[in-house]
Amino acid sequence: MAAFGNVVPFNREPAPSELINVGPSLKGDTLKFLVADDHDLVREAIGSFIETEGAVDVFLAADLDEALKAIDEQGAFDLVLLDYNMPGMNGLEGLGKAIAQNGGKPVAILSGSASRSTAEEAIRAGAAGFVPKTLGSKSMVMAAKFMAQGEIFAPFNFMQKMGQPEDVKTGLTQREQQVLRGIAEGKSNKEIARDYDLQEVTVKLHVKTLSRKLDARNRTHAAMIARDRELI
Repeated sequence: MAAFGNVVPFNREPAPSELINVGPSLKGDTLKFLVADDHDLVREAIGSFIETEGAVDVFLAADLDEALKAIDEQGAFDLVLLDYNMPGMNGLEGLGKAIAQNGGKPVAILSGSASRSTAEEAIRAGAAGFVPKTLGSKSMVMAAKFMAQGEIFAPFNFMQKMGQPEDVKTGLTQREQQVLRGIAEGKSNKEIARDYDLQEVTVKLHVKTLSRKLDARNRTHAAMIARDRELI
């Protein structure tokens, strides 16, 4: 993945404050997107999804402050995608700041766990849309370009069903239970993805959510907790 903008020496990891451009050089009417998420894997995966579509220059930021700085330095983006739970967001307060900073151009919310009510509230507050992180790569790219054209995006199934309802007993969605069962069976993310016709990055997102919900240190710990609590 090519890096532009700030030059990052190859012999060290980039600091969180260093903005990285992962797309092609800007040419003519090339769209310019900003993806802000504090999770490295998610940020880079989404950036890659959008980059592969072509004619889009994608910039990455690790928190709200870095996103606002990017907008200030790079000028308004055709689309800004903000993780709902990343540092600095403070609920939808960060959304308002980004909308004001981006000069009226679209700003949308990304989330792996927010509810339908949060999605509706975000859209009422001026978001260009609500994008679940579990959305497929092609759908993610289509949604991003759709919003960049000034349209409002929210997945129909998510708005109808709140994604997937959580089980009252376990507090987990059906998909999370499936992933947790795969973890407990000792399967890799790739194997779980194949079993349920998912992308591997989607499974990784579910593993992250499961670790947070179960207060688990890692996937092995999550499996132990699942067995102790009879969640699967």
